[in-house]
Amino acid sequence: MTGCSVDPLPALKPTPPEAWRNTPPPGSPLKPDLNQWWRAFNDPQLDALVERALQNNLDVAAAVERLRAARVLREHSQSPYLPALGIKTHDAISPDTSTSYFLLGFDAQWELPLFGAGQSADRVAQGNQALVVADLRNVQVSLVAEVVRQWIELRSAQQAEHALMTLRDTQREKLQLLQVREQLTLAPRVDVAGAEAELAQADMLLTEPRQRINSHAQQLALLMGQPEPDARWLQPGSPPTLGQWQLNGLPADLLRTRPEIAGAEANVLIAAGELGLSQADMYPHLSLGASLQWSLNIASNRKRTPSGNSIFSAGPGISIPLFDWGQRAAAAKASSHQMQAAVLAYRQAVLQGVAEAEIALGDLEQLRLREQSAKQVYAAQRTRLEAAQQRVDLGLMSPLELTGAQVETLRAQQQADSATAQRDVAYVALYKALGGAPLPATTLKDAD
Repeated sequence: MTGCSVDPLPALKPTPPEAWRNTPPPGSPLKPDLNQWWRAFNDPQLDALVERALQNNLDVAAAVERLRAARVLREHSQSPYLPALGIKTHDAISPDTSTSYFLLGFDAQWELPLFGAGQSADRVAQGNQALVVADLRNVQVSLVAEVVRQWIELRSAQQAEHALMTLRDTQREKLQLLQVREQLTLAPRVDVAGAEAELAQADMLLTEPRQRINSHAQQLALLMGQPEPDARWLQPGSPPTLGQWQLNGLPADLLRTRPEIAGAEANVLIAAGELGLSQADMYPHLSLGASLQWSLNIASNRKRTPSGNSIFSAGPGISIPLFDWGQRAAAAKASSHQMQAAVLAYRQAVLQGVAEAEIALGDLEQLRLREQSAKQVYAAQRTRLEAAQQRVDLGLMSPLELTGAQVETLRAQQQADSATAQRDVAYVALYKALGGAPLPATTLKDAD
């Protein structure tokens, strides 16, 4: 039992916070499903895009193949400690070059996995597989977050394009009114030139959202594993609506899904296995072996030679480290330090996950407040515009003065839309920091 023993794994005790410091105020907000957190946007087209990406993305496909390779190696982690049978043939000539033999041999060797060598090898294989699983998980989490972010940015750019086109039309109407007033000598040329500059600037501003639309559509195509974006993506549509939300889960449960933490835990398992192998290498290696050799005379210069002979042998074998024992002990000590480093890296990964989650929560809350203020500004501008429209209808204000209120309202709307998009992107960043939450099994490519 002592020969088969192995040191226990180090205790991994993550220390997540008991409660998040930057959670939103309590109320009755929407509670998104953690398994499919992106469905909180209530956008069926986005849901379909996420499922397509998980099925067709090439990075996910490559990670799945690496996982299959790791599983194959894991299944054969104990193969070096199983009986091995070999066969070999060769010809041999006697030293006096008087006889030539054809030799056929069967060799069997079984090295006993003593001193924890077998369990340590299994730990290394298990850790390597877990590391690949964490890598696959990281690719999937990043993919989902990027698809959702690109879709939000695409719809936001389309919304910005529509708002700027309305602003341009308003500026054109203002210019036309000023040109009429100039013809009536009611407005100086400098006012008309200023309106022309504002119209040109509005045309210039339209290039920015159109550039973003092209970029985000192409990025979505890349994430889908296709060369060109779908035509329906370029058709303007309403941005996803997030609404209110709530983090309805224990911090420890959410952080446990973070791929970086799972990868750090896998590295601890690998380091523990390598430490066990280096410690086992300090002790004698015991094995059982058997051999059967058969020879056949195929050429001879002698008159009388035996036609063939066979011999069988079996017995234990032992390999004792003597002169290199110090080097092996140093390797074991170095592996011990490597394992301690892996444990510290795991603790750092937990702290890093908590820090990123807290930052993401804080950003999301501040952007929620910014969105709320921007919407209040927009509502006030709309009230002002409605009042100005009533004055125009009553003949108390000229249409030219109304265009100024229209421009201010459109700019307030742009700020509110931009604040909403930034808040939605912060929501995506939060769930990426938390590890993306468990993905639905029905959308994951089969890695078996």
